[in-house]
Amino acid sequence: MISVQEFARRLSDLAAKTVTSHDVEDLADEAGVRIDPARGIDAGQAQQLLDRVTPSVTVTAAAMVASLWPPQEAVRPAVAPVLFSSPGAVGAPSDGPARPRRSGPAHADRNRPRRPR
Repeated sequence: MISVQEFARRLSDLAAKTVTSHDVEDLADEAGVRIDPARGIDAGQAQQLLDRVTPSVTVTAAAMVASLWPPQEAVRPAVAPVLFSSPGAVGAPSDGPARPRRSGPAHADRNRPRRPR
C-alpha cells in the first residue's frame, strides 16, 4: 500500500505529464474507486485506476504499490554480457608469432666476440 501522493509521483514517472494527488482523486472518482488519502492505495485499487489511465502504462498495479521503485525492467540488457574464460584471456589467433619477439635494439652481429672489460 502506498500513499496517494506517492502513487501520483510514480504515475508522473510513467506518464508524459505531471500527475498530482488531486488528479489521482479525480481518476478514482471517474473509476468509481473509493480511496482514502489518509489510508493509501492498495494493489486492487491501483489496478482499477491504471485501467482508466490513457495512454495505458506498461507497469502492473503490484509494481506500482511495491516498495521498490522504479520496477526492474524485464527486458534484456542494452549490451550483451561479455564472458571471459580466464582472467586476461584475449580472443586472438591460435597460431603464435613465427619467431620470438625481443624487446630492445636489434643485434645484427650476435656471433661477434665480446670485448674484454
